[in-house]
Amino acid sequence: MNKTTIKVKNLSKIYGGVVETVALKNINFSIASGEFISIIGPSGSGKSTLMHILGCLDKPTSGEYFLDGRDISHCTDDELADIRKTKIGFIFQQFNLLGRISVMENVMLPLVYAQVPKKEREKIAARSLEEAAFPKEFWHHFPNQLSGGMMQRAAIARALVNDPSLILADEPTGNLDSKTGEKILATFQDLHQKGRTILLVTHELYIAEQAERIISLKDGEIVEDKTRKESKEIQEMKE
Repeated sequence: MNKTTIKVKNLSKIYGGVVETVALKNINFSIASGEFISIIGPSGSGKSTLMHILGCLDKPTSGEYFLDGRDISHCTDDELADIRKTKIGFIFQQFNLLGRISVMENVMLPLVYAQVPKKEREKIAARSLEEAAFPKEFWHHFPNQLSGGMMQRAAIARALVNDPSLILADEPTGNLDSKTGEKILATFQDLHQKGRTILLVTHELYIAEQAERIISLKDGEIVEDKTRKESKEIQEMKE
C-alpha cells in the first residue's frame, strides 16, 4: 500500500477585513504517494488558496495539513521555507525562469539553496533535465532563446531536481498553444508512471481529466472527488 503524502482535515481559510471572506470551508481529502490528482474550479472557488496552503506559501485559519506525516499547519515561516525547498517542486504558468542564467544553472538553483556540493549539482540537474525530456543541445541556452514548451520543460526539470515528495503544477499549460500543451501533459503522464506524486491545479476540465482523480471546488468547498472515469460518467449524465 502506498503511503499518504497529503492529508487535509477540516481545513478552512478566512480572510479578514471589513467583511470576512471564507475562501475554504472544512476541506477534507488525502493523496497517496504516486497519485496524479487535479484540482478544478472556477475563479473564486478557492483552488488558488488551497494551492498556496498545500505549497506552504500560506497557512490555514483552522484545520490540519499533513505532508509526509508532518503537521504543516503550525510550522514557522522558516520551517515552511525549508519544506518548500526540500519537499515541494513548483511548476507555474509563467515558468519563472531567471533570464540572466542558463537552463542548466536555473535547474541547479534549488541545489545551491539546499547546499548540495558543487561537484554534484550538474550531475543531478542533468538527470532532472533528462527526466523532463529537455533536449541536451539546449541545456546551456538562456531562457529567451527557448520556445514556451521548452521553457516549461526546464521549469519541470527544476521542480524535479530536489526529488520532491509533491509536484505542484499551477495551470502549467496556460501560456502554451494546444499542441505544445498536449506534449507537456504527456510529460506529466510519464512522470506519474515513474511514481511521482502530482497535484495539478486548473480551471479547464479537459486538462483536469489528464489526472486519475479530480477534486472539484465551488465556493470554497469540495463538491466532487471522483476518479477520471467517474467524473466523465457524471459529465455525460449532465449533458
